[in-house]
Amino acid sequence: MSDDVEAGFVRVRLDLSYDGTAFSGWAKQAGGRRTVQGEVEDALRTVTRSGAVAYDLTVAGRTDAGVHARGQVAHVDLPGELWAEHREKLLKRLAGRLPKDVRVWGVAEAPEGFNARFAALWRRYVYRVGDRPGGVDPLLRNHVLWHDWELDVDVMDAAAKSLVGEHDFAAYAKKREGASTVREIFDFGVRRRGDGVVEIEVRADAFCHNQVRSMVGALVFVGDGHRGAEWPRKVLDAGVRDSAVHVVRPHGLTLEEVAYPADELLAERQVLARRVRGTVH
Repeated sequence: MSDDVEAGFVRVRLDLSYDGTAFSGWAKQAGGRRTVQGEVEDALRTVTRSGAVAYDLTVAGRTDAGVHARGQVAHVDLPGELWAEHREKLLKRLAGRLPKDVRVWGVAEAPEGFNARFAALWRRYVYRVGDRPGGVDPLLRNHVLWHDWELDVDVMDAAAKSLVGEHDFAAYAKKREGASTVREIFDFGVRRRGDGVVEIEVRADAFCHNQVRSMVGALVFVGDGHRGAEWPRKVLDAGVRDSAVHVVRPHGLTLEEVAYPADELLAERQVLARRVRGTVH
């Protein structure tokens, strides 16, 4: 599948972050729901005075409703003349037009072969949970899940480590027709911050729909003693959805970082990703 930039256009990389609380996810939806993609594309159209012309964004990872991002990456193909006219002031103009719950931090011409989605080497997510008896700090309430059982972080960490590697994660994924559920987890760990918040961090080449929140749900059951440390791996090996695995609420999840290879390896990376992942992000 070719990803050549159309003649006369320039591919532009955008680095952005957003608080997902008031968004119905990243992707544009019918019915006028508020989405991150919709807000950024509207702002881009306004500041470049493009009128009814739409420039579609391609994103590294389509986050669900309520999920946040600190290190999201997207790209957009703009006419060369428009890019030349606006490139120097585009970042500042976007800051003045975008709502306060989404920010674009970087706008730059992308190197040849760059594709925000398919050229990515890995994505890193962190899910945050609070288990203090009194609840979650009100200032963190939109980013930290409260769990009313004390969590054993060491047991959770051991269970997380058992899922590292390349596996079929069908047991933790919402199946999509014709899409592979094979993924490779590079790192998976659990730690407790100084303020008591538990952070569950996972880094993988890509994730299936609901995979991270399902795995976190399994780890929370291990941490509060409802299941043993071996249970998440048993669920994985069974290969089918287990009704005991709950998909935790989205607000505790943040996309922290997306990594890409060196410029000269971008084209090779996206060819490989397209072959392996098909239509899944």
